[in-house]
Amino acid sequence: MCDRSMTCCFTGNRPEKLPWGNDERHPDCLAFKRALYAQLETLVAEGYRRFICGMARGGDTWFAEAVLQLKKNAAYGDRIRLEAAVPCPEQPDAWSEADRNRYREILSQCDEVTTVSPHYTRYCMMKRNAYMVDAGSVVISLLRSGGGTQNTITYARKRGVRVIEL
Repeated sequence: MCDRSMTCCFTGNRPEKLPWGNDERHPDCLAFKRALYAQLETLVAEGYRRFICGMARGGDTWFAEAVLQLKKNAAYGDRIRLEAAVPCPEQPDAWSEADRNRYREILSQCDEVTTVSPHYTRYCMMKRNAYMVDAGSVVISLLRSGGGTQNTITYARKRGVRVIEL
């Protein structure tokens, strides 16, 4: 396990709160993905080795896929780890089949899977977010509106965790 000082997590809104929605070919979405990958490369160069993803649709998915892409790069692959922080086993149950398949594909490639709550509760997502912030020293965020993402950023700042907003 990597130490907290070299651990990064991600928080971001789900597609329905983003200007491009589910259109991952939209120029703004593509620009975000490029910026995210470049930021991850910078963090790896700084010594970050553990990356934690909350496994939600949208930004979390893109974060996990970018880390997995980095792991395929010979220059980074053996040095970094991806952890899935799953809020509860039921997380993907109401998603589309395509989103559930993408979720399972990412999960199958993670180095570690942490299930934060044994079943869904009103607070399991917040508990997952706190787990990620408490485990790391930097949070990358994609914020377009409040909700859990804003709460996570506020919590990170209170804990003295660096926040990088993309």
